[in-house]
Amino acid sequence: MHEHDLSQLPASGRLMGLDLGTKTIGVAISDGMRYSATPLETIKRLKFTQDAERIVALVGENAIGGIVLGLPLNMDGSEGPRAQSTRAFARNLARVLPLPLVFWDERLSTSAVTRMMIEADLRRDRRAEIVDKLAASYILQGALDRLRRG
Repeated sequence: MHEHDLSQLPASGRLMGLDLGTKTIGVAISDGMRYSATPLETIKRLKFTQDAERIVALVGENAIGGIVLGLPLNMDGSEGPRAQSTRAFARNLARVLPLPLVFWDERLSTSAVTRMMIEADLRRDRRAEIVDKLAASYILQGALDRLRRG
């Protein structure tokens, strides 16, 4: 697992973005050309085994070649308990899913997405349903843009 080192990802093929929440996991995927990230689904977290099974299934269905996992750093760049649990999740996932996995700084993803939704005037209850997969898509889009810039 590599810190923001996108060169660890395969040179071509679809990528998956994951936004790990305490209750849900937002999932997004890129198109084959890696131009855009699309929200796919929100997984309700159960036990790790079940969460991982769902991710593995989605990887298979969508021919995913690499994973971008949002790392929730504190605003000053330090790591708190959430970043630690994200790393633990990544280590466990690597055991069942032998794919390149990189971390992507997601400090602004949820707040940026929430702001976009408020501007788009989505009702609050509707916002809660889609924020995770939109955050996943925002994380993945950031990585795709960086990959394109080289």
